[in-house]
Amino acid sequence: MTTAVRTVGIRKSYGTHEVLKGIDIDVAHGEVLCILGPSGSGKSTLLRCINHLEVPDGGYAWVDGQIIGYALRGDVLQELPVHQLRQQQSQLGMVFQHFNLFSHKTVLENVIEGPVVVRRQSRDTAIAKARALLEMVGMSAREQAYPAQLSGGQKQRVAIARALAMEPRVMLFDEPTSALDPELVGEVLEVMRRLASSGTTMIVVTHEIGFAREVADRVVVMIDGEVRECGPAQSVLSDPADPRVRAFLSRFLTETPTITTSNSE
Repeated sequence: MTTAVRTVGIRKSYGTHEVLKGIDIDVAHGEVLCILGPSGSGKSTLLRCINHLEVPDGGYAWVDGQIIGYALRGDVLQELPVHQLRQQQSQLGMVFQHFNLFSHKTVLENVIEGPVVVRRQSRDTAIAKARALLEMVGMSAREQAYPAQLSGGQKQRVAIARALAMEPRVMLFDEPTSALDPELVGEVLEVMRRLASSGTTMIVVTHEIGFAREVADRVVVMIDGEVRECGPAQSVLSDPADPRVRAFLSRFLTETPTITTSNSE
């Protein structure tokens, strides 16, 4: 398979604290890569550096032949103008922990916002696409609801539909179930599972080891800003070679997958 995403020596510090210490990973087209690790290991920061929501102090992310946020002139990386960066970022679907829906817009209006405003699609085209996506995530019956009228799981499913409406090359998930009540986690993971089976390229920062075991092609385990282990999900999760990874995963190795099928609420 060809490479969809590549990070090259990404470094990031906040003051004297070095959060990322030179991260190199590749993700193939159609691959699902799960990034695991203890809190504070730099997982979410790496995801935000990939789509340039955080500017790396060193290194860069490359997506489908484009360096995100920069133009390479000779041997020098130069920052892109904001409008070019926004165009690149529109190719990367991002699903956050806390949904980030527009509270004053309905579910349908949230999903069509990007295609209409950024992509300049006709409203009719955007609505037709949005309704198909809301059907896919089990939210078609709530298209006229406002975010305040939805459960956390429903909000996150709308957020996934909104990201997909931009027809991204890659989907990035930043701990999408961490803000949910436990009984709502399964419905979001089920949507992500269907996306994975459809061949969507996905990078998922998660604490859901069962999901990673079932769905991921490969797993990266980060500890203290470094990649300590990277490989096929089954081998890394069942028999990690690195002692620190083994210690981190030890409490999860007997877990069963947490994915359940859920109907719309």
